[in-house]
Amino acid sequence: MVVKGRESGNGRIALVGAPSSIGIRPYDDSGIPRGLDQAPAVLRSFGLADRADVIDLGDVVPPPYVDVVRAPGTVRNEAALVEYSHALADRVAVARQESDFVLLLGGDCSIVLGALLGAARGLAHIGLAYIDAHSDFNTPAESVTGSAAGMCLAMAVGRGDTPLAWLNGDRPLVRGSDVALIGTRDDDDPYGQGALGPAGVLDIDGSEVVSDAAAAAERALARLARDDLDGFWIHFDADLMDPSVMPAVDSPTRGGPDVDAISALLRPLVTHPRALGMHVSIYDPGLDPDRRAGRELASLLDRVLSARAEAVSA
Repeated sequence: MVVKGRESGNGRIALVGAPSSIGIRPYDDSGIPRGLDQAPAVLRSFGLADRADVIDLGDVVPPPYVDVVRAPGTVRNEAALVEYSHALADRVAVARQESDFVLLLGGDCSIVLGALLGAARGLAHIGLAYIDAHSDFNTPAESVTGSAAGMCLAMAVGRGDTPLAWLNGDRPLVRGSDVALIGTRDDDDPYGQGALGPAGVLDIDGSEVVSDAAAAAERALARLARDDLDGFWIHFDADLMDPSVMPAVDSPTRGGPDVDAISALLRPLVTHPRALGMHVSIYDPGLDPDRRAGRELASLLDRVLSARAEAVSA
């Protein structure tokens, strides 16, 4: 099987860890960074790295957290995030050469920037399935928290006055017309939601995922699997899951799909031959002392990867 922009057929999945909390605000005024840096190790502990089709390429360790307090209108740890995004891109690019599919375990949402930069290396244009309960489309001037995790989709399409919006030089990491945003439940966001349409982003509301996840995936693929794109990347934020299943996230939002619906959404995307890889973000082991939520998330990922393995071998 040959996919535009790459040869495939070995069926291997390259696993990379992105143990980063530098793209999100601390827990509180204590300044203690969130425990997202523990997520790759916890998810590995449930057997994801032990699958026969997985090669583990290790972790890309971020710079230290420095901006516990940030000036209004700026991005926390901006310089560190630029550095980290490039380092992460280098590892993701290697992972693409070593496998058919990359699984990046994060970490906060800002890892999407390095993931896109690395996944697109050597390609003209790729698409992005941005699966998240939040649009993450604020700019530094609009953001209340200064967390890149709440701005990273905007940054990916070149929105906002920050070098993180232009990591790819004179063009954005992905064009808004090549993005499908799936699962949002943040209709009260006064800035991000209103800017999605003018940016060309396809916004598939969270209610559509709950009512018919397979149809939502089909709508997304109509945009992402076009012949003029060289593949697509998948961003999967754990806060898409309903808090009854996944409470260990920074901004839990009620009304999310259950695990079966999320599996029905992810499977057509992950098994598609144009899928380059996926990252999972925002699961916080610091909020999951008994690891029940982490086990559920790892089980979901294993289930989806097994569907991909079946599709590749068919």
